[in-house]
Order: sequence, then C-alpha cells, then structure tokens
Amino acid sequence: MKLKALFSKFIIILIMVPGIFVFSWCDNNDNTKNLVGNWVELSDFEGVARSDAVAFSVNDKGYVALGYDGDDRLKDLWEYDPVRDYWIQKADFPGNARNGAVGFGTSTKGYVGTGYDGFDKLKDFWEYDPQANAWTQVADFAGSARYGAIAFSIDNKGFVGTGYDGNYLKDFWMYDPGTNEWTQKVSVGGSKRRDAVGFAINGKGYVCTGINNGAYETDFWEYDPGTDLWTRKRDIANVSDDNYDDDYNIVRTSAVAFSAGGMGFVVSGGKGTVSSDAWAYDPGTDLWEEKSSLEGSTRMEAVAFTLTNKGYVMTGRSSSYYYDDIWCFYPDDELNEDD
Repeated sequence: MKLKALFSKFIIILIMVPGIFVFSWCDNNDNTKNLVGNWVELSDFEGVARSDAVAFSVNDKGYVALGYDGDDRLKDLWEYDPVRDYWIQKADFPGNARNGAVGFGTSTKGYVGTGYDGFDKLKDFWEYDPQANAWTQVADFAGSARYGAIAFSIDNKGFVGTGYDGNYLKDFWMYDPGTNEWTQKVSVGGSKRRDAVGFAINGKGYVCTGINNGAYETDFWEYDPGTDLWTRKRDIANVSDDNYDDDYNIVRTSAVAFSAGGMGFVVSGGKGTVSSDAWAYDPGTDLWEEKSSLEGSTRMEAVAFTLTNKGYVMTGRSSSYYYDDIWCFYPDDELNEDD
C-alpha cells in the first residue's frame, strides 16, 4: 500500500495497549535542530510493499528479497541499479518464503538465510550469483534455527549472530564462502537480543539496539575479527555524567543500519513509538550524532544497503501499513525537503 501523499508530512505515533492500537499525529517538519544530511526519494520499489525483508549489495547493485506483505510471506528477489534508478526482478529465492531472515554480500555473491516461514524457524542458507542470476544452497547456518538475527560482512566473510530461537540469543558465527563452512566465534558481549542492528566499518563489526525479554538494550559492542574479541563502546543511551550523551535517543528495536564514508548509521525502528530519526556513529571518537530524519513515513522493519558511500533505506511498516518507497541518504549534505 502506497501512502506517501497521506504520510509524507506526518509521523505516526503508535501507543500500544494490550489488544488495541491508538494513533496520534505530529508534524515531521520541525527543523529547529538544523540537522545535517539529505534524503532523496528514488524510484519506487517495484515489488509489493513489505516489511521484515532482507537486503544486501554486490559490487554496484542493491538487492532486496523475501519479507511479509501483511498477508503472505514472500520469496521474490529484486535488483536495484542506482545509475538508472531502475528495478528489475531476478530469480526467485528457492527456499521457503519467509520474513525475519538475514543477508550479507561479498565482492561477488549475496547470501541469505535463517528466518521464519509462518510455521518454523529456519537455518538454511543460500548463495546468489548475480552474474548467473542463480541461487545455490550452501551449508546450513551452524547455530540454531532463528529469526531476528543480525549479519554483516568483513573481508568477504559473513558474520551472523543474536536473534530468537524460542530463547533470546547472543551467539556469533562466521561463514567462509571459500570453504563453505561455519565457525563459531566469541559471543556478542553484554545482553542477548533480537531485532538488533549490525554494521561493519574499516574491518570491524558493530552490534547495538534490540530487545531482550521486553527490555530495550543500551549497550554497544565492537568486534575485531583479527583477535576474535568484543570491546564495549560507549552506551547508546544517556547513562554517563558527561554531556556528550545528553541528547542520545538511539535505543530502539527493528531499526536498520548501514555504513558509509567510514561512519555507521542507524535509522528508523522504535521504542514504544515508530520513528524516522537517523544517527551517525564515528568510530574514531566513539560518539553518535543525530542526522536529518528519514523524510518518508515513520517505520520499523525496513531494510538498508550501501552503494558508493551512500545509504539506501526502503520498505518497512508502521502498524498495518506497508511501504514500497526507497530513499538515498547523503550524510554531509544540507537537508532539502524539495528533492
């Protein structure tokens, strides 16, 4: 369902009462903070609107697959060409239709696995070859079947962890496409979590946000694959006596993350209400800075990928409304609401 005309100037605030959803509205054009970063709307995603899909990038193309449209779980795959701002449908995913899966890309291939098909939690994994437009099943994920996990790639190896298998999880695994093998690594530090975010910057991985037994997690961790060790970074909430985190409002679940220009970005998701705000992480200073909010509708369960040092955020939902728009983020540009 496309609702840009209705929602482009508003935020949906969703107050959750058991069995009841209550909506209120507020204007999304408050520029008093003078935040940096510009969002540009691109050609709509040509698949059906959906949430909880999976995305990855290979070379200069972005890929979006799977997800849930409010009625059905999906197995289609779409390729995005940023030069022509053009979508083309590719070979369907051969496994069960699902949502809550993970995906990551290497220099030549994309990988998708885990998730939930409406009946079972899953652990199968699949490789997509863009040149051949073909899928091949690879070794099953070596951890338990799950959904709501995180994934990222470093040096052409994939890393998958956390999520939910009936228990909240914090285990962490590496996939080597060269050997088609999974290796268990040191578990993510701190709390178990599901629906967190993971991203990679300059050869290191980062994990934050998510929820554990109803508690929103505030800890933030950096992974070094060279030492197989996690280092706790500054929390993503206002928990210190210093003023650097006084305005932090990063804690959330079901957000998306991407990296661009040596920075990590966390966008959308929510904590009680669905949001559109964006935050940038600088690993050199271990500090977060708020950026201009996503100009589209507030949402959760979106997807994101990176192409040529720009982030792309798309799809997702707000309550029962599902989206098919796509937005490109220019982190250092001034906000221009007219493009």
